Amino acid sequence: MTTATTTPAAAGARAADPLRLIDVDHVRFYVGNAKQAAHYYAHTFGFRIDQFSDLTVGSRDAASYLLTQGNIRFVIQTDLTPTGAIGEEVRRFGDGVKDVAFTVADAQRAFERAVKNGAVPDREPETLSDERGSVTSASIKAYGRVTHTFVSRTGAYDLEQVRAGGRLSPAFHPTGPLRINDYNVQHPCGLQWVDHCVGNVEQGKMNHWVEWYENVLEFKLFKHFDDKDISTEYSALMSKVMDSGFGVIKMPINEPAEGKKKSQIQEYLEWHDMTPGVQHLALRTNDELASVAELRRRDVDFLTLPDSYYEIVWDRVDATLREHGLEPVKEDHQKIRDLGILVDADDQGYLLQLFTKPLQDRPTLFFEIICRRGSQSFGKGNFKALFEALEIEQQRRGNL
Repeated sequence: MTTATTTPAAAGARAADPLRLIDVDHVRFYVGNAKQAAHYYAHTFGFRIDQFSDLTVGSRDAASYLLTQGNIRFVIQTDLTPTGAIGEEVRRFGDGVKDVAFTVADAQRAFERAVKNGAVPDREPETLSDERGSVTSASIKAYGRVTHTFVSRTGAYDLEQVRAGGRLSPAFHPTGPLRINDYNVQHPCGLQWVDHCVGNVEQGKMNHWVEWYENVLEFKLFKHFDDKDISTEYSALMSKVMDSGFGVIKMPINEPAEGKKKSQIQEYLEWHDMTPGVQHLALRTNDELASVAELRRRDVDFLTLPDSYYEIVWDRVDATLREHGLEPVKEDHQKIRDLGILVDADDQGYLLQLFTKPLQDRPTLFFEIICRRGSQSFGKGNFKALFEALEIEQQRRGNL
């Protein structure tokens, strides 16, 4: 998340550091049918279908739709030809996240610095421009199918213009009036930012990718959870959270750990062609109750917690907040329970969170809806309840 106003000094610091990330520019999904997927995310999660690129505007290889909500930008993309790379990835992995793109001051310099740091290039720098401005982008390979793209912008394609509804690039065109866009303005879901992006990797590979983010993108280790923190009677995982700095994005990296049965990470890998990828995107809201209520009204399928969770959660959360002299949870406790929302607290405050079930038929990608009231953690106190809920779903799928 980026909320600070750019000052000349800050701009100078960004220009001096090629890998200083300014924002999550966009998240790109590869899907089997972009038009249908765009309408799914619009109707179900309240995104505006703002811009498009397809055959009608000269794109012969791929169709793309830009979805926006708050400062979240999703690009939903599909192949238009039978031999394209997107179609091959969708066949192997199903619909999912291909690329997490970052806005930087100079995409070429960021790419060169990352490659010097050990990154494998995916796409060399290229610039799209017209009389309004330009967009320069270049990509590197990350874990599994995932890439990271560096994006720098000028003129009408500057980030502030894009945030205000301007065109993402010269290749995109406004969609024009759509009833679903009007409906979503009138019935907002309140999602504002990409809070974090979680990657699943093979057992034994977590530390490799932690070092990759440290060395290549110059991220820092933010938190570490081991199998004692994230486990149930049956399954476990380990996770390390990488931080880009300056409040832009956190990238947790998960790997499976030994357990009596199959962990959610191992299930993900087995249904993702044994290839690492993005497990979930956490989307932040300023009002968890309002967002979850609207999403439930739209039939978003969330994980279900046992009633016993709410019999003990308040003692734990209130005790933590009192210990650190912090204000209690201000949201209505009964509404939190009625909406099935999880609550956790640490020495900085509390958070509210809830996880969807998989967004497609394969048990891979899902969303987290999160609201932070000071806490910068990830709901450690909820891990056991969350994993037990996940295991119920794994059992239903025959994958535990």
